[in-house]
Amino acid sequence: MADENGFEITQHQGAWDIRMWWPSGPVTGGPQRITIEQAENAPARDVARGISTTVLRRLDLTEAVRAMQERAPSLEEEAREIGQAIEEAGKGAGRLLAMQGVSVPYLVVLSTVYVQMANMGATRPVDWLAQLIERRPETVRDHLKKARRDGYLSSLAGKAGGELTEKARAVLDSMPEAGEAG
Repeated sequence: MADENGFEITQHQGAWDIRMWWPSGPVTGGPQRITIEQAENAPARDVARGISTTVLRRLDLTEAVRAMQERAPSLEEEAREIGQAIEEAGKGAGRLLAMQGVSVPYLVVLSTVYVQMANMGATRPVDWLAQLIERRPETVRDHLKKARRDGYLSSLAGKAGGELTEKARAVLDSMPEAGEAG
């Protein structure tokens, strides 16, 4: 089941539904998120006892990973398409930089592509971005720092990525080519 830029598998254990979520892209390991919720029509007495260690021990991660990998060919095609869209948007950021310098539209498009790369689990997104805009990674890092200082991109302590701010979304909404860049 597709869910917020990823895929989910549900296992039922007693009174509980266990949902495991993977981001879009190749399945390289276990889920990135596990949610346990009361199953529909679960007996009230079982729910009242709460989630037990037995429920957790019965969680079959191996089967969930195998099921996701069976779906991998279609997921890999989707990942390829997403990767191509990100590459095009990154090249668009490079064109903006060449035409306008370190402008607000450039910083917002650069931040958008960076967030997409980080969200899809790209390793070394700054290096990938640097290749796309034909600049050094240090330059891209400086531009992302400026985007953060100027209020277009939030930070995630110790991790790549962040989130676009409302200020950045307003800029994207006002850009005629925003659909191509984001």
